[in-house]
Amino acid sequence: MTKGTTSFGERRCKSHTLCRRCGRTSFHMQKKSCGACGYPAARLRKYNWSVKAIRRKTTGTGRTAHLRNVNRRFKNGFRTGQTAGKKSN
Repeated sequence: MTKGTTSFGERRCKSHTLCRRCGRTSFHMQKKSCGACGYPAARLRKYNWSVKAIRRKTTGTGRTAHLRNVNRRFKNGFRTGQTAGKKSN
C-alpha cells in the first residue's frame, strides 16, 4: 500500500460532524467538543496567536441582530412600556 492516492480511497469514517453553535464541520464526535468554537464550553474558543481567526469571528461580522437596536435604545435611556413623546422643534 502506498502513501498517496490509493490510501485516500480508504477514508470513509468521519471523525468530525456539524457543530450546533458555529455550524462548521469541526465537532469531534468521540471527544464531544468543537475544534473551531470550543462547544460545549461556555466561552468561545479564541487564541491571540491567530489574530486573523479572531478578526473573522469577532462582533460585527455576523447579523448582529440584537446589537443593531442597542445603540438606539441607549440614546433613549432604555425606556420600556411607554410611547415616545412628541418632538419639539
